[in-house]
Amino acid sequence: MSTGQRIVLFDLFGVIALRQRPGALAEMAAWCHAPADVFTEAYWALRPPYDAARQSAPQYWTAVLRRLSRPVDTGTIEKLRLADIDSWSRVDDRMVAYAQSLRRRAQVAVLSNIPADHADAFSAAQPWLHNLDHVALSGKINVAKPEPTAFHHCVTAMHATPADFLFIDDREENVRAAQAIGMTGHVFTGLDELVKVVNIWLPTSMTSPTLSQH
Repeated sequence: MSTGQRIVLFDLFGVIALRQRPGALAEMAAWCHAPADVFTEAYWALRPPYDAARQSAPQYWTAVLRRLSRPVDTGTIEKLRLADIDSWSRVDDRMVAYAQSLRRRAQVAVLSNIPADHADAFSAAQPWLHNLDHVALSGKINVAKPEPTAFHHCVTAMHATPADFLFIDDREENVRAAQAIGMTGHVFTGLDELVKVVNIWLPTSMTSPTLSQH
């Protein structure tokens, strides 16, 4: 059952924000004197507790360095931490403009997997986030997608029901998880297709926003 609200819930990275900067993991691997593929495997395999705030940045990077059998020291950890944050700092300006423009027709929110220290840096650098109706970042809400609790956090915070939401993510497993609790879901492949999906999902009596050409 819907409350009659219309809430467009966006993922960040791979949708509004860009994916990790190409070459960033290879650069970090070189600092650790580790093969890029081995570093990449450790980076992602150990990531979930960090995303969900069950580990701090130093704990995460200590685990990565130990997995690689590399020395653990505070200088290396901080260098890796800052490089990691920088590698996830870019946004798609056209998607930012579109998400903001949708607030004329619906509530707009974000649900993203991002560690707490990344969340602080990203939020400080992207003031448009503070104009949205709700922002749920995994490192701040202590749960990460595709856990159902992450989606239920948004439902509760926005005094809504799952049927009120259109969830947009570039990862199919996250979209399936949203659909499993009753949200409408869309796997993001590009803005043009998304505009069509949103225009079908939102009430037809509302006027479509003008897309930014930037």
